[in-house]
Amino acid sequence: MTIAALIVAAGRGSRMMEARPKQYLMLGGRAVLWHTVQAFLASERIHILRVVIHPDDRGLYDSAVAGIGDARLDDPVPGGASRAASVRLGLEALQADRPAHVLIHDAARPFCAPELIAAVLEPLAEVEGAFAALPVVDALWKADGPNAICPVARDGLWRAQTPQAFRYDAILAAHAEGDTNATDDVAIARTAGMNVRVVEGNETNFKITLPRDLERAEQMLAQKPL
Repeated sequence: MTIAALIVAAGRGSRMMEARPKQYLMLGGRAVLWHTVQAFLASERIHILRVVIHPDDRGLYDSAVAGIGDARLDDPVPGGASRAASVRLGLEALQADRPAHVLIHDAARPFCAPELIAAVLEPLAEVEGAFAALPVVDALWKADGPNAICPVARDGLWRAQTPQAFRYDAILAAHAEGDTNATDDVAIARTAGMNVRVVEGNETNFKITLPRDLERAEQMLAQKPL
């Protein structure tokens, strides 16, 4: 059974307030994307890995993955005008390989463990999709600007992460008919009627979005055993 990973790296990451997209910022002397790619190559479950990049970023991409000699890393795929369009293009680029399953992952989540990859793949024997998420444990409040309005029940609520794993043919068909403005592949899958399971993720699998997230990532790298 062939399993592919699709890393989505076509975004601009404007909230980092940096000249270059966050996936190409330095983390421990390497690009964030380098760490994310290596995290997936560390899993023996992955047979093919492709990265979807912004068409203007080929030079940044080549520099980011320089030195990675793993044959499972295939050529990058130019992305589209939205995240959903980029994922669709990435899925279409995998058609020649026709994997049984595909994992879709944010380039800005560099600490995805092999155990989490295995965990989101496991439910695909029974359902068409699964994704990592964390249960909401804090109290939730609806607000109007700075003013608290009312509490919101947190029962059954989860904070979505990636990877999000799917049976390849099912998610490819869902994206072909899906909303090009959707920001989440599970939303596209559910709209298409796919059954999707929630798998508990990990707090270390956070997304680098703001400058403080990059600082946290640096601290995590510094604490890793040599």
